[in-house]
Amino acid sequence: MRYIIIGAGAVGGTIGGRLAGAGQEVVLVARGAHHAALRDDGLRLRVPEGELTYRLPVVEGPDGLDGLRPDDVLVLAVKTQDSEAALRAWAPVPVAGGGTAAERLPLVCAQNGVESQRLALRRFRHVHGVCVWLPCTHVEPGVVSAAGTPLTGILHLGRHPHGADDTTHRIAADLEKAHFAAPVVADVARWQYAKLLSNLGNALEALTGPVDSADARALYTRVRAEGERVLDAAGVPYASAEEERRARGGRMTLVPLPGAPRGGGSSWQSLSRGTGTIEADYLNGEIVLLGRLHGVPTPLNALLQRLADTFARERRRPGQMTVAELVRLADEAG
Repeated sequence: MRYIIIGAGAVGGTIGGRLAGAGQEVVLVARGAHHAALRDDGLRLRVPEGELTYRLPVVEGPDGLDGLRPDDVLVLAVKTQDSEAALRAWAPVPVAGGGTAAERLPLVCAQNGVESQRLALRRFRHVHGVCVWLPCTHVEPGVVSAAGTPLTGILHLGRHPHGADDTTHRIAADLEKAHFAAPVVADVARWQYAKLLSNLGNALEALTGPVDSADARALYTRVRAEGERVLDAAGVPYASAEEERRARGGRMTLVPLPGAPRGGGSSWQSLSRGTGTIEADYLNGEIVLLGRLHGVPTPLNALLQRLADTFARERRRPGQMTVAELVRLADEAG
């Protein structure tokens, strides 16, 4: 199979680089300065064993390919706010032998949140979801770092909305050869909703910096508890903290990488790169949406969503709000 990584940033670049290192055929899709760096200097993947350089085909979109093949796997790794544009671009692309990408090819959503799979199902017939446990960073064009060892990440995957098929297992087998654990599960959404609860702290980290003080951790606990109340009211199942601990089981330890300090998660990185957008609408905003649908107040998640969106829109750097200031606003909100 050939893997086409749509969005070769932190997650996509790490998955693409690791697959290439395991002998898989990989094409990277990127834009702007990142595309130029990948094209000119290759993908520089910083991992515990050192900096690895992969000179892979890189395109800006479907027009850069000679065409799609029946053995292609599309891996969607853009931020959720960019999913619709990517799906619209790739769905109608012809596949050799007949049909389109939307009709014939598997689309693997390797993203935070839960919304992209629903968007994908409007166009693509064969959609797979991934619960992404993959600490990685992309703030410099052409460079991606991932500090996990001995595993780079743990990627639960399955068909969306449920089940698995032969393609799921083939993808999992390729990932297992590439420094990942890739459990195939019939209920991938349960794992993604559990990860969503963890990701509710992304906006907090982006606004105030690392969540390492007692006050910051206490605020995150309140934000997560609000999320759990919403999921429970909505009847949405999610993997328990104990299930998550068993799945990880000490299989991935983060180590310092020379020249690649880990500053923060995906939302922190978006602000660091000054992209002008952030995932908060599909992380904290998912809880706000479900809360409104099921009559559960969500003042804390609504606050984080609003502030993160403002920081992104104004292209403010991460960490420009103090924890004390954010706690005060949270107390006022509810």
